[in-house]
Amino acid sequence: MADFFEYQHTVGFEETNLVGNVYYVNYLRWQGRCRELFLKERAPEILAELQDDLKLFTLSVGCEFFAEITAFDELSIRMRLVELTQTQLEFGFDYVVVDQSGADRLVARGSQRVACMRGPNARTVPTRVPDSLVKALQPYAAGAPA
Repeated sequence: MADFFEYQHTVGFEETNLVGNVYYVNYLRWQGRCRELFLKERAPEILAELQDDLKLFTLSVGCEFFAEITAFDELSIRMRLVELTQTQLEFGFDYVVVDQSGADRLVARGSQRVACMRGPNARTVPTRVPDSLVKALQPYAAGAPA
């Protein structure tokens, strides 16, 4: 088993700019999509809690670009847990193009910090990261055994 959660994506024309390379904001969209699919596939009980009063607030995001990608590139967005505190999570994202020979080429690296909160919108307060989410993330923690 890999030590990352993987979302595979084929870049479309609508994700590129006038020059033909991927518009930067799409990297952040892909981070969100990867995180959502992780919850759906690995921590579905969290989805029920999100329908109740759990909130996952994104506090910060970032992305560093190493190479350009264009339409029809096959991309793998690989998410890892970088840090876990009582109420927050930090994720790392590697954006990798897998070429036809099967070689990986790192094209960008991103990060995302998330806070767990509960309560009504006007009175949300920090809450512990749910145990079910901690358990689902264990295989993807930095340094976790593969």
